[in-house]
Amino acid sequence: MRLPLIPHPTSRHDGLTLEVEARRAGGRLSLDYTLSGAVETVLWPRAAARVRTDDLWRATCFEAFVRTTDGGYAEYNLSPSGAWAAYRFDGYRQGVRAFDVTAPFIVTRTAPGRFALTADVALPEDAGEGVGLTAVIQRFDGTIAYWALAHPSDKPDFHHPDSFALEVK
Repeated sequence: MRLPLIPHPTSRHDGLTLEVEARRAGGRLSLDYTLSGAVETVLWPRAAARVRTDDLWRATCFEAFVRTTDGGYAEYNLSPSGAWAAYRFDGYRQGVRAFDVTAPFIVTRTAPGRFALTADVALPEDAGEGVGLTAVIQRFDGTIAYWALAHPSDKPDFHHPDSFALEVK
């Protein structure tokens, strides 16, 4: 099932729409993001090696957050450049550390008015069912829009516990 991501109320999105589909199979989470509209106004990161890279969320990036049964969560950053990152947290923005997982294979496709990113990420062994699906979209004019399934805070906060709005079994 394709789900709409919504821009945070403080984000300018100018007619873009963003949908995502998430499927869980064994120890993997498959993600398909589709951005539609004036995608030519988006500042896309340059192609890069498929390497772990910090601070991807500062530019156009697609993300997933997965609750773990110990009360923590994992965060995945998937750049259209091919770079990626994964982190583990002990709790809300606490105890962050690199999450040692295999590199996801990120595939992108473009067409007029459409951009798609597909990736499979390795889930932690203690993955729960709560998932947050998000994106940061930067425009050429420097504006940044924050997209998510839910925005429970007056400021964009993908780590907020209520942002894990989807159950993926």
